[in-house]
Amino acid sequence: MASFDALIQGFHAAIQPTILLYGFIGCLLGTVVGVMPGIGPALTIALLLPLTFKVPAAAMFVLFAGIYYGAMYGGSTTSILLNTPGESATLVTALEGNKMARKGRGGPALATAAIGSFVAGTIGTLALTFFAPLVVEAALAFGPAEYAALMVLALVAVSAVLGRSALRGLIALSLGLLFGLVGIDLQTGQPRFTFGTAELLDGIEVTIAAVGLFAVGEAMYLAWQGRSAGGEIMRMKGGLMLSKSDWRRSWKAWLRGAGLGFPIGALPAGGAELPTLLSYYAEKKLSSHPEEFGHGAIEGVAGPEAANNASAAGVLMPLLTLGIPTSATAAVILSAFESYGIQPGPMLFTQQGSLVWTLIASLFIGNVILLLLNLPLVGLWVRLLHIPSAWLYPGILVISTVGVYGASNSLFDVGLLYVFGLLGYGMRRFDFPVAPLVVGLILGPMLEQSMRQALTISQGQWSTFVTRPLSASLLAIALALMIGPVLWRIFRKP
Repeated sequence: MASFDALIQGFHAAIQPTILLYGFIGCLLGTVVGVMPGIGPALTIALLLPLTFKVPAAAMFVLFAGIYYGAMYGGSTTSILLNTPGESATLVTALEGNKMARKGRGGPALATAAIGSFVAGTIGTLALTFFAPLVVEAALAFGPAEYAALMVLALVAVSAVLGRSALRGLIALSLGLLFGLVGIDLQTGQPRFTFGTAELLDGIEVTIAAVGLFAVGEAMYLAWQGRSAGGEIMRMKGGLMLSKSDWRRSWKAWLRGAGLGFPIGALPAGGAELPTLLSYYAEKKLSSHPEEFGHGAIEGVAGPEAANNASAAGVLMPLLTLGIPTSATAAVILSAFESYGIQPGPMLFTQQGSLVWTLIASLFIGNVILLLLNLPLVGLWVRLLHIPSAWLYPGILVISTVGVYGASNSLFDVGLLYVFGLLGYGMRRFDFPVAPLVVGLILGPMLEQSMRQALTISQGQWSTFVTRPLSASLLAIALALMIGPVLWRIFRKP
């Protein structure tokens, strides 16, 4: 009941005109981001990070959540009509959705994607509402040793998951940890890695690093790579209404997709790609029309789209309750919390309860806004695909530069922005994941502080990390994530 009462208070705050306006803008912008191939929610949120110096926290996080949910919705449009996924998580949707569009059933494909996204997003947000406090209650029993072990687990999981190579992920993570050491040591008062530069005494501003890596670096990479339309844009034929048969074949797929998306999205190795794939194969096995798969089966659109949007709510649970980002977008949102001086984790629900419950309530409202936005404006979303790339990428660079300079009035920060931008471009160019670097920059100082506190309490005994059952278990899981895939490949060899 406590969660329900807190949610009601959150709704009271979320329906205030200012918060509603930010939520609507976020949903609209997120849908645009999802529709346009190559422009993801992580890049967009990173681009808007300088606004955190001007906009109240509640409004800003409602905006970011709207962008995140909206991008999950919007990605289905290009997958179905263009066979070009706007997001990697909507790759599976293209398998059946584009086939339906080529048969003249693009309308029902878009409708089942939008309604499934609404149903699964609502279910996922309900699960976040009632399960998050339970996770917080368990996490409040953590001491410094457990927090240090949890940070190690988060760092290893993110570096292993958010990239094709665990080694490259760990290299990116190591860079982030190194950057996190820049500035004054809080315990000794000595400057570290500042090279006599006064602007670095306070450390590297996470906002600048995130904007440089995700926005500037991504724009440079996309400009170098070039953008071409993935194929012919299918014309909309017929209406958007689902037939009785479509409803009958879709509603179970929506529920199954939601059941897969939320729990997998909440795992350290979660994300949206895995549950969408599992949902597709589950629907193929359970369908009474398996012969239609590969030729435009509506279940192959309904299930993966539901899993995609439920996983978005799942990703928010470890971020809010434990301070662990499990996706690139979550890593950028974590850096936004840092900009406000707010530490996500178990104490967030007590210290910033109003903010958290306003954010969760806004997710329910955002789902309704997105359902009302997506179907009537399909024609407008498709027209966005014709924006020339020669306008798009320079625009991102200009907005990033103006935002960072406007926040600090420092040319040094602008120079630092482009240093990280070039680093981000190089990492994308040679297939190094960017998110582990940002996560290392944010969580590295927290890990150092927790580790030092644990060693102080134990009078310098390193064994405290393995003699305490919970911290030892977390470290064992982290070790398994590091060496497990290597051992699996070794034993699989004939």
